[in-house]
Amino acid sequence: MHAPSKFSLISVLFTAGLLLQGCSDSGESEDEEPIAQEEATTEEREGATEDTSSERTSAPPEAEVTILTPEDGASVTSPVTVEFAIEGMEVAKAGTDRENTGHHHLLVDLDELPPMDAPLPSTDQVIHFGGGQTSTELELEPGEHTLQLLLGDHLHVPHEPPVMSEKITVTVE
Repeated sequence: MHAPSKFSLISVLFTAGLLLQGCSDSGESEDEEPIAQEEATTEEREGATEDTSSERTSAPPEAEVTILTPEDGASVTSPVTVEFAIEGMEVAKAGTDRENTGHHHLLVDLDELPPMDAPLPSTDQVIHFGGGQTSTELELEPGEHTLQLLLGDHLHVPHEPPVMSEKITVTVE
């Protein structure tokens, strides 16, 4: 074999080895649950995922989420305590791919629902609770505001059918 051919073959083998090593060094198996953390990971904060498949996680037809407090039409002061409830499914941390589970997203003052076939964005109006939280303290400006819950799967994508609460309106004094 000629020297240039040997060099090319060695380069290809070395590169392939590095790529394989990178794939196996993730440190997590598919069966492991995410490690509990106080702060949301960058992925949870940004709602970013690499998987953009159109196949959505199914939800039981009887599944529902509700806002326990505040009540629709309530006058409140900021910070507003918002408590969530879920029936027919269980809350799990983002990244946990287990049947009949999901995590909450709070939609604040949204006129239009986000796309139901893609990961929910993380914005001031779409707040992620990827740690499995079931309540929050929300700073809102004085005035009228709408709140609605939407459950997301392990990749922040709404279920099929979507599991979402009724939209409520509160007035912050």
